[in-house]
Amino acid sequence: MAELTVGRLLTSWQLDVPALLLVVALGGLYGWGVRRVRAGGGSWSPARSAAFAVLGLGALVVATMSGLAVYDHVLFWPAAVQNILLDLLAPLGLALGDPLRLAVEALPAGGAARVRRAMTGRVVRLLTFPLVSTALVLATELTVYFTPYFATALRVGWLHELMYLHLLVAGCLFVVPVLTREETLPAWCTHPVRAGLVFLDGVIDAVPGVVVMTHGTLIAGAWYLHHHPSWAPDVRHDQQIGGGAMLSIAELVALPFLLALLFQWARAERVQTAALDRRLDEQLAVVPAASPAPTAGMAAGAAAPAAPAAERVRPWWETEENEVASRIRRQHGEK
Repeated sequence: MAELTVGRLLTSWQLDVPALLLVVALGGLYGWGVRRVRAGGGSWSPARSAAFAVLGLGALVVATMSGLAVYDHVLFWPAAVQNILLDLLAPLGLALGDPLRLAVEALPAGGAARVRRAMTGRVVRLLTFPLVSTALVLATELTVYFTPYFATALRVGWLHELMYLHLLVAGCLFVVPVLTREETLPAWCTHPVRAGLVFLDGVIDAVPGVVVMTHGTLIAGAWYLHHHPSWAPDVRHDQQIGGGAMLSIAELVALPFLLALLFQWARAERVQTAALDRRLDEQLAVVPAASPAPTAGMAAGAAAPAAPAAERVRPWWETEENEVASRIRRQHGEK
């Protein structure tokens, strides 16, 4: 093969039919869902559509059909970049598009209910359970590189395509439930907990890159030694470059992932606060007015008899135990 340069990396492309079919299917379904939502009078954020198409499907296309795919059989580092794009970046883009909420809003009531049942089923709950999904991502990457999986996939075309899908699905199992607006995670997995999980995942995602970069044994060494081009760096140095690229991309992807979650958290807090303020205003509007002034029939200057303490009605915010009542009590305490 011709020597790999920046120009050839950007301009060399090859057709990957299974990957192209997957991209067309995902893009077509997403576009159909957006049209359904808008035709029904709803709205769908163009930013979400752009994230799904450009970052999600775009990363999938780049990983499987760009110069990375052209050179992944003669150099290790393009293959390493491919796999980390499929495992981390593409799932992040797909998750930012929130396909689960789109499916629920676009489908009829029966279809939406089936989607929710599927997402809350026992198997899906187990696979997407926090820390389980993180462990699956780590186990997938380590299995790819430190078993015969990767070396065999370089020789067997259908297994190579299956490896692509395996990496993509493993990444989606963690990222999509964390960022979707559908309730797919346990109730205790609040936004602060999710932020902690994302931070932990960023640390764990660095492990495969460090291990690949420092591993003493060549990964798929027999294959790359046999196909090593004369213009390429030493095979061991090539592996170190690949591990460094994995580490760098993993840390770069972790930052926008965390920022997206923090943005979602802040927006949820604003929505909750606005709803609480509206409810508070409604409750205050129906608070009974103060006791009426004495009537003309009362003796002038005579004060109205005080109601017995036992018959006085305490304000509702002193007796009820809910969020609105607690907030009013705090406000009165500050005053």
